[in-house]
Amino acid sequence: MSISRAKVESALKQHQDPYLHRDYAQLIQSVDIQGDHVNVRLAIPYPHASLANDIQQKLSQAIVKAGAKTVDCQLVLEVPRAKPQQGLEGVPPIKNVIVVASGKGGVGKSTTAVNIALALLQEGARVGILDADIYGPSQPMMLGLSGQTPKIEDNAFVPLVTKEGLQVMSVGFLTGDDTTPIVWRGPKATGMLTQLFSQSAWHDLDYLIVDMPPGTGDIQLTLAQRVPVVGSVIVTTPQDIALLDAKKGIEMFRKVNIRVLGVVENMSLHICSNCGHAEEIFGAGGGERIAKDYQTDLLGQLPLDKSIREQTDSGKPTVLAEPEGKIAAIYVNIARKVAAKLALEDSVPRNRIMAFFGK
Repeated sequence: MSISRAKVESALKQHQDPYLHRDYAQLIQSVDIQGDHVNVRLAIPYPHASLANDIQQKLSQAIVKAGAKTVDCQLVLEVPRAKPQQGLEGVPPIKNVIVVASGKGGVGKSTTAVNIALALLQEGARVGILDADIYGPSQPMMLGLSGQTPKIEDNAFVPLVTKEGLQVMSVGFLTGDDTTPIVWRGPKATGMLTQLFSQSAWHDLDYLIVDMPPGTGDIQLTLAQRVPVVGSVIVTTPQDIALLDAKKGIEMFRKVNIRVLGVVENMSLHICSNCGHAEEIFGAGGGERIAKDYQTDLLGQLPLDKSIREQTDSGKPTVLAEPEGKIAAIYVNIARKVAAKLALEDSVPRNRIMAFFGK
């Protein structure tokens, strides 16, 4: 049986990407056929390192069934640059700025933000995290970077880089220690956020995750007006009071034309470590309800598990501490969903953005 490009495309059309919900024929970058050997190259627009082998094997088998004897299936990560809110242009070293926010404190927003950032990094993307929680910066401690200070080169802060390659910037690096309070009025705090974003020497990022302060005040408004954000992730717990504040956060982002990519529900279920009894301490179904009410997605549900707290307190968040664990898998799945949703949004053409910035 001979093989042709049409048969290759037909074979790939039979399989759909689980995150894009599109068949793989739509992702073809090139097909080269030499006799009975097929070399096919696909451009995957979201980080997918841990899925690559399974995808390659599945698609190679499909092409062999279509008539090829041997197949070389290559997957290439090509993260598009999504369009930010109207009136703002992207900045050249950062393709996509994603904010992680909550309507109130104490729902696990910072923990979620750092694990999403690390999951995207682990899956093959170039990632940075900006700790914009001006009054309560926690990323230095969560990443084991407390007490360190960024260098200044050409009047710009040089983000610290973890050994895994995550670029990190936080106001916590500038206070000297973890106990010094930041007692600033609104204008000074918002000015610091703008400075941390625009005067940090970020290096070629696919994603910058911004850990926002809780609430809907000056800092959030400044971010919407001055920082080119492509999407937001709302973090909540199932309890009614947290959901009430989460709804305010969603409404705020909608008013400033920042798309809401979905909701993450923390502390959804507690399983007793002694007897295995499962109990919904903070209620049930809250994240699902709010996602349905606002026509967005429930990206994932995290259990109330002491290991999450212990790992972040020790400077090694769950995705690093137990990369093969069940909880890390939930964070990785959330990260892939966020990246895939962005890939399906309107993007800035590569030639346009490169021409605009002279690249």
